[in-house]
Order: sequence, then C-alpha cells, then structure tokens
Amino acid sequence: MKLSAFLLLLLLLACNPKKIELTAVEIIEKSMRYSGAEKVANAKIKFVFRDKEYAAVRKNGAFELSRHYLTTDSLKVREILSNSGYQRFINEKRVVISDSLSNNFSNSVNSVHYFSVLPFGLNDAAVQKKRLKSVRIKGKEYYKIEVSFYENGGGEDFDDVFIYWIGKESFLIDYLAYSYHTNGGGMRFREVKDRSINSGIRFVNYNNYEPVISGILLKYIDSAYENAGLKKVSEINLEMIEVQL
Repeated sequence: MKLSAFLLLLLLLACNPKKIELTAVEIIEKSMRYSGAEKVANAKIKFVFRDKEYAAVRKNGAFELSRHYLTTDSLKVREILSNSGYQRFINEKRVVISDSLSNNFSNSVNSVHYFSVLPFGLNDAAVQKKRLKSVRIKGKEYYKIEVSFYENGGGEDFDDVFIYWIGKESFLIDYLAYSYHTNGGGMRFREVKDRSINSGIRFVNYNNYEPVISGILLKYIDSAYENAGLKKVSEINLEMIEVQL
C-alpha cells in the first residue's frame, strides 16, 4: 500500500513538472532571435527619419553610424559616430566644435540608431537587465524587463532607465518606456503602431506618449497608459529602409 502511494506521488510529480521561469537575459536573447536583431551586428542599414538620412555599418564589433541632411540655408551636413568618436562635416569639410556640442550631436545620432534596431544592443556588456513582475496590457501577457546601464561603457546618458514589454508568446517588443535627465528630464512611453520585415530584421514605427501629470513612476507607466494617463506627443516613423547583409 505504501509503495503504491509512493508510485502515485511520483506519477503526479511527473505529470506536473515545475514551471521553468526565464531570466531577463534569456528573454532578451529570445527577443533578439525572434526579431532578427542578431543579424544587425553585421549589416548595412539605411533609412530616413524626419527628413534626415541615416546609415549604419556594423561589422564584428566595429561600427559607423551616420546622419546626412541639408540645413535651411542649404548647407550639407554629414555626421559620423564610430568606434573612434564623433566627426562633423559641412559641405564635405570637417569642422571642429566644442566638446559639449560634440556630445549633444553624438547622443542625438546614437539615439536614433539605437531605437531603430531594438532589441539589438540590449545584450551589450554595459547593460543591466532586471525582470519585473509580468503584466497584461490590452488582454495580452507581457514579460516586463527593466534596463539600466553601468557608468563604465554606458555612454553619456548611462543613468537613463528603460522598460521593455515583450510578448510572452511572440517574444517581440510591443511597448517600451524610458526616463531621461537631459533638457529638464522626463518620461516617454512608446507603442508599436506598425511593423515591417526587411532581410529578416523586424523594424517598427511607434506612437510616442508622455504622462498627462507629473509624478508617475516609470515602472507604473503601463498602468497610466491603460487608464488614459498618457497623451500622444509624436510619431516615430522610419522610411525608405534598406538592408544589406
């Protein structure tokens, strides 16, 4: 009788295996794979954002991120951010600018390129990932991952904090939010409004929101979104995307 009870217990345990919880690192790795972001590391990508042309060349850890545009007085500006730093050219002549301006322009170029290929970059050495409590948004279950940065290697804005909502079934980012400290600071929340696949890489456009009232904690901004606590301030649209692998 005791033996039968023991065998029954083993059978019940076998039929109800312990659910394995994914870590933040594992969730990001799956998101990278499912979105095709792993291909970004060795790709040439071009796109247009707000009437400016962007190009990124990445190869085995080396990178060159550029931005090209015409000013209102028809000056041709070319900016390059690479492993060697930031360079600025006007009408194909390199210009020397102050460190503060260089940092501002560099951050501006880097920010657009950073958001354009997410989740690529979220497994960099300077990134700290933390899994928060899972949530449901518009009836869909999401992993909720907080991302912050080590000061060493985290760039000028290493103290910014991001949160990504990654579908539990799709492993794709549908929402993201971040706090920032430049220009007086603030928060933004983005929802994916449409998406496309180019050479196996997922690219998305966003609706961009900010809180209606101040004082909302970043980790609760998804609740504000669900309860009309955010207002739309802009759209983030990538156009004329080209990819060469």
